[in-house]
Amino acid sequence: MSKVTKRKHVMNEALWDDYELPKDNQSIVKIVKSKGNNLHEITTPSGEEYLVSMPTKFRKNIWVKRGDYVLVEPILEGDKVKAEIVKIMNKDSIKFYKENNVWPKEFDDEKKKQVTVDDDDLFVNTNRAYVQTYQSDSDSSDSESDSDNENDDTKK
Repeated sequence: MSKVTKRKHVMNEALWDDYELPKDNQSIVKIVKSKGNNLHEITTPSGEEYLVSMPTKFRKNIWVKRGDYVLVEPILEGDKVKAEIVKIMNKDSIKFYKENNVWPKEFDDEKKKQVTVDDDDLFVNTNRAYVQTYQSDSDSSDSESDSDNENDDTKK
């Protein structure tokens, strides 16, 4: 199988949602950060954090970022890496899980805590820290009046 054909099949598998509920040994987790070498640090609904690995079939074909939700399956022989990613969740699968009461309530609370935006489809770069800056009105009015005075002097 060529690389292009393989990539096409993997992308179709990832994007096509079979709407299957998670098995008993699988759990829904949230990506906290990427650690490199196809390892990702995750957090569980209970707050536990550990490493999960990206399976070979997803590598170089599908990327996950901070804040994404994935379905993982535990690895029995893992000390540091305790699970492997089975499925990368999209909006439709999250909606399906919520309708079937499988979605963890703890992850719903996190959404409410974040800053709400009118348009949910608006891209927010989660890799940058949100910094809010303030300017006082007195500083901006002083600088404007100084520049006006300089312009008046040059005209004379």
